[in-house]
Amino acid sequence: MTDRLNAADRADALAALPDWTQAEGRDAIQRSLRFPDFRSAFAFMTEIALLAEKMDHHPEWFNVYGQVNITLTSHDAGGLTRRDLRMAKAIDTAAARFL
Repeated sequence: MTDRLNAADRADALAALPDWTQAEGRDAIQRSLRFPDFRSAFAFMTEIALLAEKMDHHPEWFNVYGQVNITLTSHDAGGLTRRDLRMAKAIDTAAARFL
């Protein structure tokens, strides 16, 4: 199990991930992405799904047409961990290719 981030580490992490925000009422971060079409959104989600399987760390997400909303938290740790930050950075890198 990975340890939860303390308040200072969480603040530093969010400063380094400008497209992510603290999820209201949860120890989690979230990001909303708007792709030009469903095909781009689905291709992005497919890439992230394969990565999530490799990392054994799966995002909470919601998709409608070209919009994808993602929430990251580590359920086994009860909140935000470094593993979530690694996933957020990978999501940002992948999103840049599809947006």
